[in-house]
Amino acid sequence: MIVIKTKRLLLEPLGIKHLQTVHKYVSDYENTKYMTYFPNKTLEETIVFLRRIENEWMRDTPSFYEFAIIYKNQQIGAVGIYQSNDLSGELSWIINKKYWGQGIAYEAAKALLEYSITEFDIKHFIAYCDVENIASYKIMEKLGMFRTCTYRGRKNKNSSKERMGYQYELYI
Repeated sequence: MIVIKTKRLLLEPLGIKHLQTVHKYVSDYENTKYMTYFPNKTLEETIVFLRRIENEWMRDTPSFYEFAIIYKNQQIGAVGIYQSNDLSGELSWIINKKYWGQGIAYEAAKALLEYSITEFDIKHFIAYCDVENIASYKIMEKLGMFRTCTYRGRKNKNSSKERMGYQYELYI
């Protein structure tokens, strides 16, 4: 299994062993208000989510990699790369709100981006966020990504309203 280390973080395969810590932040409205797939209302939803990730890790060639972000020996978030067939990858991340504003999401995303360039030969990165998710698009910009699109039709799981979203890209 892949493990990525940074100055402060350990990125390890996300799985069912992280159930309690993952459920804490994926079931929190404030933590997930801009997300399309969260919040989870039940522990069972989080179990299904983590089992799907574990099953993907077991494949010979996974189409995505979700990593647990370990900080000070605690799992506090996740970062992922979803690959497509054209040497592209979609970056995503989520951090427990208790750790917001400490540069952890950026550090994890940067480490995964660099790993994906060298190990997966990804040449094009893409990321999406709600237009109101300032922290997320600031991370994208710090990663060197550029806003390439503002689009209608984003559906956040927390909202019945259609939202606006940003698309960011980086070509290597």
